[in-house]
Amino acid sequence: MTPTNLMKLALDQQLMASLFSRKLDNNLSVHGISFTEFQIMDQLAKVHPQATSRILLAQSIALSASGITRLLAPMEKNNLIDKTSNPRDARQSLVVLSETGLEVYGQARTTVEFCCEEAYGLLSREQLVSLSGIGQLVKV
Repeated sequence: MTPTNLMKLALDQQLMASLFSRKLDNNLSVHGISFTEFQIMDQLAKVHPQATSRILLAQSIALSASGITRLLAPMEKNNLIDKTSNPRDARQSLVVLSETGLEVYGQARTTVEFCCEEAYGLLSREQLVSLSGIGQLVKV
């Protein structure tokens, strides 16, 4: 492939990701969260009941430390997460899903799974395996 074709591929992939993200945002709005907030909740659910640092959380979903901080503030206000101080370093805050957050996450996860089935249901099993493999290789 030429560099121009590779650039077009990158642009097409970004457009597909943006369109899918918007669809997820629209469907998740009934739960009062965005897709990015769902991604945060998904990462926190994986380690629950342990708390995690903002920095690790930001890295896990490819956001900056300031970006994750801006997202966590309203999530804390809406009782989706709880913040605590790190016992080893009081300057560092840790976050964990609250009980309300766990409940909202469970409901939202069903919505996300439905959207994924709808979108990826158009692909064959072989195409899905290839797509998944490519996704693992291309992570930058």
